[in-house]
Amino acid sequence: MAVVEIRGLTKRFGALQALAGVDLALGAGEVLGLLGPNGAGKSTLVRALVGRVRPDAGEIRLLGRPADEPGARDALGYVPQEIALYGVLTAAQNLELFGRLMGLAGERLARAVAEALAFSNLADRAGEAVEPFSGGMKRRLNLAVGILAEPKVLLLDEPTVGVDPQSRERIYEMIVELAGRGVAVLYTTHYMEEAERLCDRIAVIDHGRLIATGTLEELVRTTVGAARLIVVHAARPLDGGLVETFPGAQIEATTLRLSTTEPASAIPRLLTALEEAGVGVADLELQTPGLESVFLHLTGRELRE
Repeated sequence: MAVVEIRGLTKRFGALQALAGVDLALGAGEVLGLLGPNGAGKSTLVRALVGRVRPDAGEIRLLGRPADEPGARDALGYVPQEIALYGVLTAAQNLELFGRLMGLAGERLARAVAEALAFSNLADRAGEAVEPFSGGMKRRLNLAVGILAEPKVLLLDEPTVGVDPQSRERIYEMIVELAGRGVAVLYTTHYMEEAERLCDRIAVIDHGRLIATGTLEELVRTTVGAARLIVVHAARPLDGGLVETFPGAQIEATTLRLSTTEPASAIPRLLTALEEAGVGVADLELQTPGLESVFLHLTGRELRE
């Protein structure tokens, strides 16, 4: 059973169609990346999930229950893009405060705070005020707040913005560990490499519509295809006659690009032809289509637009 089910979700703000019949499901232990250009509908979808936006039509179910049913959203954890912490309070005090707001108390609260501090690698900073923490430390604590009540579903909105490489790696580890515990994670990010690394599936939304969903391999295969790009950087300008030998090749000054589904045979033939032409090769790259190529193919826009 899917722990999150979204069916026909629609939302309009005046003339703007923010969501136009979105269908999406998320399983236990799955990390689903939600990608889309700015204004595509990502934020509206996340806000609808947490109850901050009321859809005009459609349905959201959490663990089989309508999301608006009393107590249904107790299964949901949310980590916003904005740092939601009190700088004058210590790390432990922040966790205690938010834990009480979530209904935790007594021994359960104390245990949850201790586990969250250890999980975020902040146990040794528990008694320090949060204000002077680095961006990465605040991000880790922000995430720790979101999992205090042991949610079954966790919504992460750009959780690595402005963090140092060490904290980014720890956040990745935290997400992988949560998924391993069976937590369903919906992950929005502007970083393609994060989605490629962390997400089991990827959903692309644009103009309020879900335009593609699948694994990275499935999305590559159904959009840009399985071809690889050979890029040769020569030591001197190339002869346009190579295009006749290698149909489809693109030559610009000292650079040759050739798309092929059989790079193992194409590369030796290309190197032989260049050698016979007396052209030295300065560098050769074999590029595999990735999520960025898929995204541009589907939306025609950069992710940060």
